[in-house]
Amino acid sequence: MIPLVLASASPARLTTLTRAGVSPEVIVSGVDEDAALAAAQERHGELDASDVALTLARAKAEQVSREHGVDALVLGCDSVLELDGQVFGKPHSSQVAVERWQTMRGRSGTLHTGHWLVDDREDAADSPGTGATLGATASTVVHFADLTDAEIAHYVGTGEPLQVAGGFTVDGLGGPYVRGIEGDYHAVVGVSLPLLRELLDQLGVAWHELLDR
Repeated sequence: MIPLVLASASPARLTTLTRAGVSPEVIVSGVDEDAALAAAQERHGELDASDVALTLARAKAEQVSREHGVDALVLGCDSVLELDGQVFGKPHSSQVAVERWQTMRGRSGTLHTGHWLVDDREDAADSPGTGATLGATASTVVHFADLTDAEIAHYVGTGEPLQVAGGFTVDGLGGPYVRGIEGDYHAVVGVSLPLLRELLDQLGVAWHELLDR
């Protein structure tokens, strides 16, 4: 089994990987997201929503790789919601979450989830590392239900929307408020398993080499 480190505090990402047979070690990065985005914009100019997600995923993976020296593959992920050309991350406050849902209800947005892999394996005969660093973004259209003010107030009151990208979940209490999606369900949860498989393939790693069963 090739070891994987998940550079994310998201329990949904960990659960998704675990249910798919992968048992990563979790090392949460301490990335300053605002600083990472500012640096990327200085180098490349204004970022679109998909690049915002990819930039933050890369920053997380590369910081964990740089500071922890793990003998493993390191995966960083980040998600943002795009609506009306604006990029929305975690609301963090109830007021922002309510305002967000008043804008989202009855409409559709695109959830972008960036994935970045760093190959930090030591150059051992049974698991040769490449030193590669690469990534891609999975984008999924999400159709939101037309919630009443009371529904929004109750959902925000649960606290769930405050700490998740876009202020909603599809696999938790927010499930009834998502009418449908166009794309990869797992990408909306937080990590696209098909995209991760494709990135692993570029490193010469087969998906089953990560499995613990």
